[in-house]
Amino acid sequence: MSEPYVLAQEAMSRLRSSVYLLLKSSPGGLKNSEIGRSLGIYSGHVGHEGHISRTILALMEAEGVVMQDESTKAWRLRNGPESGPSDPLGN
Repeated sequence: MSEPYVLAQEAMSRLRSSVYLLLKSSPGGLKNSEIGRSLGIYSGHVGHEGHISRTILALMEAEGVVMQDESTKAWRLRNGPESGPSDPLGN
């Protein structure tokens, strides 16, 4: 594999790990803006702030690692005690 590809994958892994560790230390959950600002990745092109952290959250959600509470918009680790059922359908 090429060096740029490997560097990009390492960076993505580190971003995922950073979000994971932040949420692990925040059992009540955090909103996308809080995650992005805490990690220094919330800025972006005008009108597109928060896209980096939101993209990482979407990837982690697809992997079954995090979930969002629709009523509060807070993100939590899926398998934490505060996350509720681990079944994606809530059964």
